[in-house]
Parts: sequence; C-alpha cells; structure tokens
Amino acid sequence: MIRQFELVEKVKSYDPNADEKALNRAYVFSMKAHGTQKRASGDPYFSHPLEVAGILSDMRLDYSTIITALLHDTVEDTSVTLDDIQKLFGSEIAELVNGVTKLTKLEHQSIPTRQAENFRKLILAISNDVRILIVKLADRVHNMRTLSSLSSEEKRKRIAYETLKIYAPLAERIGIHQFKDELDDLAFKELNGEEREFILKRLAYLEQEGGRNIVQNIIAELNDVFRNNNLKVDISGRVKKPYSVWSKTRRKNIAFEQLADIMAFRILVDNKTECYRALGTIHDTYPAVSERFKDFISTPKPNNYQSLHTSIIGPNKQRIEIQIRTYDMHRVAEYGVAAHWQYKEDSKDERMNYPWLTGLLEILEQASGVEEFFEHTKLEMFQDQVFCFTPAGKLIPLPRGATPIDFAYAIHSDVGNHCVGVKINGHMAPLKLPLHNGDQVEITTSKSQTPSPSWERFVVTGKARAAIRKFIRTQQRDQFIELGRSILRKSFLYEELDYSDGILEHAFERFKTDAIEDIHALVGEGQITSYQVIRAIYPNFRSKKTPLALETIHLPAKTRDKDSAVSIRGLIPGMAVHYASCCHPLPGDQIVGVVMTGTGVKIHIITCAHLKDYAEEPERWIDVTWDQSEPQQLHIGRLLLTIVNKSEAVGVVTNVITRQNANIVNLKITHKSELFIEFTIDIEVYNIEHLENVIASLRANPLIKGVERVRN
Repeated sequence: MIRQFELVEKVKSYDPNADEKALNRAYVFSMKAHGTQKRASGDPYFSHPLEVAGILSDMRLDYSTIITALLHDTVEDTSVTLDDIQKLFGSEIAELVNGVTKLTKLEHQSIPTRQAENFRKLILAISNDVRILIVKLADRVHNMRTLSSLSSEEKRKRIAYETLKIYAPLAERIGIHQFKDELDDLAFKELNGEEREFILKRLAYLEQEGGRNIVQNIIAELNDVFRNNNLKVDISGRVKKPYSVWSKTRRKNIAFEQLADIMAFRILVDNKTECYRALGTIHDTYPAVSERFKDFISTPKPNNYQSLHTSIIGPNKQRIEIQIRTYDMHRVAEYGVAAHWQYKEDSKDERMNYPWLTGLLEILEQASGVEEFFEHTKLEMFQDQVFCFTPAGKLIPLPRGATPIDFAYAIHSDVGNHCVGVKINGHMAPLKLPLHNGDQVEITTSKSQTPSPSWERFVVTGKARAAIRKFIRTQQRDQFIELGRSILRKSFLYEELDYSDGILEHAFERFKTDAIEDIHALVGEGQITSYQVIRAIYPNFRSKKTPLALETIHLPAKTRDKDSAVSIRGLIPGMAVHYASCCHPLPGDQIVGVVMTGTGVKIHIITCAHLKDYAEEPERWIDVTWDQSEPQQLHIGRLLLTIVNKSEAVGVVTNVITRQNANIVNLKITHKSELFIEFTIDIEVYNIEHLENVIASLRANPLIKGVERVRN
C-alpha cells in the first residue's frame, strides 16, 4: 500500500504545480472517514481508494483526479456528505466525487429496466466530465484484481459479466487499452476459467515451440532489418491475450488452429514520416497479407487512436500482426482520453469532444424508454468499425455491417428519414448493402420519403434503429388516436350521451394520464374499451343497450402462445407464434414471420433455406423483430460437433456446456470413425450471444476439433 508522502511525491514528480496540501488533506480525510471499515479480503477499506489513486497516478492524471480517487467512496460508504467535500476541496472535486458516487450504484441487475436506467445514468454522468468514468474504471480494475476475496460465486460472476459487457467496452471506447485488456482478462478468468487455462497452455506451447522463444527470435530479426535500413525503432512483441483469442474464434467462427496472427508486434518511432518508412521497410522485406492493412494515422479512430496495422508472413514463415506508431501515438493508444488529462500546463484547455458520446445522447432522445436505449447503445458500442466518407470527404465511423441507411442517420436524422437512394463509390447501390472501409457514400433524399418498417431488419446502428422506431411509433400513435376518437364518439352516441374531448379529463385519474390524446390512443390500441372510459366518467353508468358482459370486454395488447418464449414485435395481437425447427431461431438472429394457415405465425431466420418455399407468397410474410425488453427465456440451439474418439471427450463436451449455464436436451451421433465422432446436439440457451459463448468455449478445448451452428 503506497504511503502518504510517496503518493504526494509521485504526483508532484509529473505535476509540479499540484496542490500538495489538498492531496495530503484528501489522504488523511479519506483514511479517517473509512476508519475501521474492512473489505471482503480483510484488508482495511482505505487500501482500496489508495490503490485506485495509485493506478491513476501511474497514468499521470491531474491532481484533481487523484483527490477524487481518494474520496470516491466516502459519500457512498461513510457519514461524509457532498457538502463536506465541497467545503474542504471545492466544487470541481465535489462534482467529480458526486458523479463517481452515482456510478457506484450501477449494477447489472436481473431486471431489464434497472440495467437500462443505470446505464442511462452512466452515460449522462460521463457526458459532463469524462474523468468520472476514468476514476470508475480504475475503481473497477482494482475491484476485479481482488474479486476472488468475495465468497459468493454468483456475485463474482455477476460482477465479471458486468465488467465484460459494460466497463471493458467503455474503456475501449475512450481508448484506455491497458484497462480494457486487464478487465477483459480478469472477467474471462472468472467466467471461463478452464477455457482460459486451455488457451494459455496452447499459447505457451506456441511461444516456446521447438524449445526456443519465437517472439524474441522474431524481435531480433526485425531489429536487424531496421538496423540495416538505418532506421531507429523500439520493438516489443507478445502473443495475444486469452480473451482476445477466444473472442476471435467466436467472432470469426473458426477453430484455434485456424488463427494465423496470434502474435503481435509493436514498432515505435520518433515521427509520422518514420512510421511510413518503417512500413515500407517491412513490406519490402516480407510478403504482406492482402486486405490486412489499415491506416489509422490518416484516418484515426473516434477515440483518437492512431497507428498503422499490417499482417505479414514474417520471420520463420510466421504470420504476424505489426503495429507501427510514434511514441506520442502510443501514449494515446495506451491511455486514450486519459492522455489528454495527464498533467500539462495547458491541460485545462485541452479537453476533448467525444463524438461517440454525443451519438449515445442522441439515441437517448430518440428511444421510447430506457430498455430501448440500452438495446440501441449496446449495438452502438460493442461492434468493430468501418470508416466511410461523404462526397465532401468527411469521415463517418460506423459499426461493421452498417448499411447506407445507417450512414444516412449518422449524418443527421432528417437525412435518414428522407433517404431514397445511395451511390457507393459513384455507383447506385441497394440501401441494405453492407459498407466497407474507405467507401465514399452519397445519399439521395426526397421530402416525400418516410422510413420503412423493413429498414429495421437490416440497420445495425442504435441511432438508425431508434429513429426508425420513433417514426413508426409516432405514425402508429396518430392512427390509434384517430381510431380511438372515432370509437368513443360512436359509443357515446349509441348510449345517447354527449361527447366532447374535454369530458375525457374526468377519466385522467382512472387511467393515470393527463392528456386527452392518451385516452384516444389507449382505446384505439385496444388497451381499454370505450365502455371503461364511459364508466370512469359516469361511475354509476349502466348500459341499456349493451349486455353487461360486453361492457368489460377488451382486447389484450399482447398475447402469445406457450411456444412463444420471447415476445415478437410486429405481430397482430392474439396471433400464435411458433419457432421453425428447420433453423432454430434465437433472440439476436434476424428473423421473419410466415403466416401458416390454421396455426399462426412461424418464425424463421432471415437466411433460412426453407423460406424459398414461400417466395411466391409474399402476402404471408411479416416483418418481425425480437422484443429484447422481455425477461430472458430458453430457446433451442443446434450444434454440429466433431470430437476426438476418446472416452473422456463426450464428458468434456457436457462439462463445457454445463459451465456455460446451457442445458443439453438432445444428442444424435451422425458419423463415427476410429479417430473422430461427429454428432448433432440440441441445447437450451437464452440468445445468440449465449450460444456463441458455448461455441467459443467448446473450441478452446483440444479434444473438440469442430463446432458449427446448424441453421438448416
């Protein structure tokens, strides 16, 4: 545990103008506030804020951030108030501590609304000052380092999952890769410990293959190449992290043996010109792998990351990845936005704008509720990117798989709403065509155009999906309002009662609203009946013309057959739902509904081969999507496995699936030889992500030679 004078001297070493008295005061104040409190490990609680401050001082953060780290748990866990903080340390630090205190309550609860609401609060908090997020990430890093001290396995896994899904991606978004890598690895260790050990052993074998350290040998040869070309460089190399390897096998749907660039090397030079000289030297010496070059220097990532990436068939005929950057670029690559908060005399004027954060705030405005916001922001944050350009040369970063519709909404919501066509690199193209790095995209608009509900099936950005849904909601609401008003007028006339919009105000309290249009919409949707409205206005009303039994009848807003484990958006109320056994659709798949005579709607994956049977009957097709705000339910996913023909192999398969909280419901051997066994296996999973985790974990085991999802 770092001592008081050591922390102060460390901060003063890079920030000579730091307020030494305030640092000392914060150290003593936090220590006294936490007093005799203990952590789950038995250590004094004060050791935690001190370690967080140490992590941030290693990153050379300004002294206000260090003081915030020391105080970040005082308001949440002691009798200290924000007024106390403001009186002793000023309004800036009080606001930072308040922001971190709010984020401390961010928990990945089992209730979807709670998850989403807390995530919304996080985005709003960090939009005021990104240092709040930097402190929270450092706090999470130390908590993950000490996670094993928690006795509850369920709590450890919940925290690890939350880290993997929220905090590690946020660290990547603001460019702090050292945080991201450590959080990924610590969470992976807790959630998939056995798979991580398998990968570590295989990586260690690869690194020491043939009794020699391949990484060091490659570095030595690269140094010779640059020395012979009179170029001064610093080279470092390593095999990739276990979670990175595991994610790549999962994302690219390949086995461990098929990964060709497990080793990565970083080359640091003095200036930008030397970056391109170094790249030329590498490509002049070794064969480059086609379509594996990326220039993030001329087109930086949204978090200001800059580097040249290339893959080559390098020394010893090894396929390796190489990153080339300057020392300043490396500082930004490691510390991200924190690099712009590190002590500088003009640091107060060097605070940056974060377009990705602005984008999330725009989604917040478009979404109908916090659950939809959470769904859309996950789409926005957690995907690889492509970089496209407007005709004027403006760079538009988008998630991989984005379409011209996504591009249009990224420019402006009005451009997206009125998009009618697109030219990609000067040629007309379909609106659903995926964009690629470097594409120049020109959007054509028309004032008469409005968003099509079918767009939601192929857009991938949260902003586009939120805008499309908002338009459709508004359009549907207008229709429901008109329908509801008509129904009410007819019902009042039928019962010989005077109708006016104003009289509906007497029903506000009964239906918990304060707008006449809301009453109209509820009636139009079938949520309530006109007779319920009449009785809310006239409590003693008894129809003389309509049987009493009919007075209480109303259409349900949403009903579903027992076969429908997750509700589907886009269906007619009351329609039965079945999932096609030919393709086993899972939440997360793109889907389409087909009306089946006498049985309801059958849900297929959009790429299911059996859909061709209905190609001549488009009137039977329904645009549908998963309603992700509903509680998770189990679905059947089918896998095709090839395993080594050993007695323990089947046991390994069942253990891996069980560890991933999936359940085997059927297994059928399709082929057996002296060396291998091939079989299909049906497992219960919650969604496509759950199934992909199972697949990646199976691939990590050397006894399992092949895993594929069966879609038809």
